Amino acid sequence: MSDVQVFGAARDRATARDRATARDRATGHDRAAHDPAARDRAARTVPRPGCRELSAEPSAGVLRPRGLRDLRSVRGPAAAPSVLHYPAGDLVVVSGLPGSGKSTLMRRCVRTPIVDSQLVREEYASRVPSWLPYALYRPLVRLAHYRRLRRAVLAGGPLTVHDCGAVPYVRQWLARTAERQGRRVHLILLDASAEEARDGQRARGQAVSAYAFARHRDAAHRLRRRLAGTGRPPAGCASAVVLDRAGARALREIVFAAS
Repeated sequence: MSDVQVFGAARDRATARDRATARDRATGHDRAAHDPAARDRAARTVPRPGCRELSAEPSAGVLRPRGLRDLRSVRGPAAAPSVLHYPAGDLVVVSGLPGSGKSTLMRRCVRTPIVDSQLVREEYASRVPSWLPYALYRPLVRLAHYRRLRRAVLAGGPLTVHDCGAVPYVRQWLARTAERQGRRVHLILLDASAEEARDGQRARGQAVSAYAFARHRDAAHRLRRRLAGTGRPPAGCASAVVLDRAGARALREIVFAAS
């Protein structure tokens, strides 16, 4: 058989297949017109113009925060982000009431340097007699924390910082210093209730005084009110993410990398 005959036979077979396909489509459309279930299946299987075919796998819950993102209304582990992605070299400040889970979140999710006053307190507690009240060596803990914070910020690179919230000028200093370095500061606010925070303090075996807790609670209230009033991150912050306890539990990683 010549090449022309082979080509002609293949063309005839292709034409027959096309006619059969067109006939099947017409039959399917006629059936869908009278059968709601068939019509629904056809609508799901035919791609809509301008839409990409979506994978059956769920999308990774990666959030690159911009502006103010209040995630307290997000419900369900599938809806809450599991990863927060920040630009390489930026600073993240984790704020909230004592016992809200800041240190737990940082230890679980952060793989880059951390400056956490809770870690400093635990280091001092392991060296001093157990009967010595924390109030007596608290000034040393704070001094050591701020010295480590200053060294870490001036060294550059990605950094996550524990923020008690009761000392707002620390965030202001961070914002000014980062701006001079060409970096940005981002805020993560763990919005736990007073009852949840006290439960967290009892769970870790370290409770703050009623006076200190009231100061932290007032500072957290002012910050929430400022966020709600402006709809923007605090001054000096490039982004702010507000999480409740469920959202904090759903978070698995805080990443610093090039976008």
